[in-house]
Formats: sequence, C-alpha cells, structure tokens
Amino acid sequence: MDLIEEVLERNEFIEQPPVLLDIGASKAINHKWKKIARYSICIAFDADDREFAYITNKNSSYKQLFVYNSIVSEKACEELNFYLTKSPYCSSLLEPDKSSLINWAFSDLFEVKEEIKIQTTDLKTVLQNLKIQKIDWFKTDSQGTDLRLFKSLTQQLINQVLIAEFEPGIIDAYQGEDKLYDLMKYMQEQPFWMSEIIIQGSQRINQSVLTKYFNEFEIKCINLFIKKSPGWGEVTYFNTLKHNDYSQRDYLLTWVFTVIEKQYGFSLELLDRAIQKFDDPIFINLRNFTLNKIKMSYYKAPLFFLKRILAKFETMMNG
Repeated sequence: MDLIEEVLERNEFIEQPPVLLDIGASKAINHKWKKIARYSICIAFDADDREFAYITNKNSSYKQLFVYNSIVSEKACEELNFYLTKSPYCSSLLEPDKSSLINWAFSDLFEVKEEIKIQTTDLKTVLQNLKIQKIDWFKTDSQGTDLRLFKSLTQQLINQVLIAEFEPGIIDAYQGEDKLYDLMKYMQEQPFWMSEIIIQGSQRINQSVLTKYFNEFEIKCINLFIKKSPGWGEVTYFNTLKHNDYSQRDYLLTWVFTVIEKQYGFSLELLDRAIQKFDDPIFINLRNFTLNKIKMSYYKAPLFFLKRILAKFETMMNG
C-alpha cells in the first residue's frame, strides 16, 4: 500500500469521502482522479445528452459516481438557448462570437448547426439532492461560463474547495463569456493561489485570407506552418488553507492533491502548519515522503544532463 492509499483509508475519508466535481466531462472524467477514484464520490456532467437525469453507476471505478446528462447554469432549471456547434466540444449556452472568430483558423469548429431550448440544472440543487455538503476538487470546462458557475456556489462552499480547475477564454470566442482576466481578478480576492496555467490556442489568420492562399489540404495542416497564438487557458488553483477552520481531513486531502499535481513546495508548507496544528504522526511521515520526492529529483538531474551531453556527442560523431 502506498502512502496516498494509506491516507485515504483513514476514518476521515471513510466517514467523508473526497468529493470530485467535473463539469464538461464529455465522456471522459478527469484523468488525474484515477488513483483516488475508488475512495471518492464523483459528480460528472456530460452535455452530450440533453435529457436531465442522473445515473448511479455501481460498477464504476469510483466509490460513488453520479453522471448527470444535463447542462449546468448558475440558476436552477431555466429553459435556455443551447448552441450546438460543428464540434461538440464547442457547444455552449453562449452564442459563438462570429465576428471575432472569423479571424482564427479554428473558427469552423464553432459553426452553429442547431439552436435548441433546454432545461438546465444548477449546482446548488444537485448538491442538495445528493445530500453533499462540500466539493473538494472543482473542475469545469463549460465553454464560457466557468467563473459564473464557481461563483454560483455559496461563499462557504467556495472556501471549502481545496483545488479548482478552469478553462477560461482569452479571445472573444463566445458572446458575454467569462475571460481569463475575470477569473484571475476574482480568485485574487479568494483564499486561493494559482498553481498552474497552460496557454492553448489557434492560428490568428482571417478566414478570407486562409481560403485565398491555401487549399483544403493545406488548411488542415495549418498548424504545421503558422504559429499558434493564445486563445484560452487551462488554470489550476489551490486553496491556501490559511484560515483556522480547516480540518485535519482538509490538510490530509490537500496533501494528496499536491502530490497528484507535483506541487511539493506547497506540500511542505502545508505539512509544517499541520504538524504544529494537529497531534498526529501521519504528518511527519507525509513530510518525509515529500522531502524524499524532492531530493530524488536532485539525483536524477545529473543523469538527465549526462544523457543529453552523450546524445549531442553521438550526433557530432555521426555527423
């Protein structure tokens, strides 16, 4: 048994399992949760089916899995317009911004194929129905509404989230969407720090220029010869746990999440606090484990650089 399993088999997590929320699961729930799945409750929203229901899957890899075939909005059960686009991954409650997207190579993915009316659900109602009182890992990719969904939680629930993942836009892909700068401004005032941001994007080329100078095959290969520009970000935030009302369970589970995210520096910061706050030797063991993880990297580094030098030398000799 490894140390993460040892932690998650403690009474704290038997009585109150980790709660993982995935909005925009698109048939594939967050791959980072594989190791902790059998100890956890997972709530996933899959927008591919528009009929509102949930399925309790007892044969899943999760302790409990609730899959809602529904669109999530910030308010309960409204009938809203939903824009079905050429790519199902671009479908949204928000209308694509055609005038802006025309300047981007991937604009055809946002072409609206059908506009339908759908019933939506909200997070508050779902949590109440499932009798779940907190979310530990919040992950959303809702095509333009990530921040408003997070803000639809009560402040108490927001403060209890231990890690949060978002995918906000940078360019104007949807009308009235939540942008990266909106998210950063809001999270700056919350008890969170940004642990990672991965910038994704497309090529900045107007569709009229694209079709004027390139044939159909070349357009499909456009990513090979035109540089991408920022279009959206994949952003992760950790709760700082700076307030005094966080429990031993919160510290233990945040440590598990820091190992998954390889945020060992923050892990040590948390463990130093936990050792002072809680009289439990488990935190000493976690600190030793984390220190070993960091120090192992020191020993691997010379071998990595030696391999690079030998590879360059071999290239020179063969050249």
